[in-house]
Amino acid sequence: MNDIQNRVSRCFANVFPDLPDSELPKVSMASLARWDSIAQVTLLAAVAEEFSIDFTAEDFEELTSFALITDYVTAKVSRG
Repeated sequence: MNDIQNRVSRCFANVFPDLPDSELPKVSMASLARWDSIAQVTLLAAVAEEFSIDFTAEDFEELTSFALITDYVTAKVSRG
């Protein structure tokens, strides 16, 4: 894992402490029953704080997996 993936995984660990690291690459809102709308808000708030970025309302609807969140953050960070 690269630095961004490690930092995103720490955000996931704070919201989903029982989720094994080995499941992170494939985890999504559809595959994890406890990833509900409240968890989504909490998770993206943690990611926003970790990376000092902002999310739009559309982002909350679209960023529904570890992979999508990591790709989004990587793109935002690389753009500055």
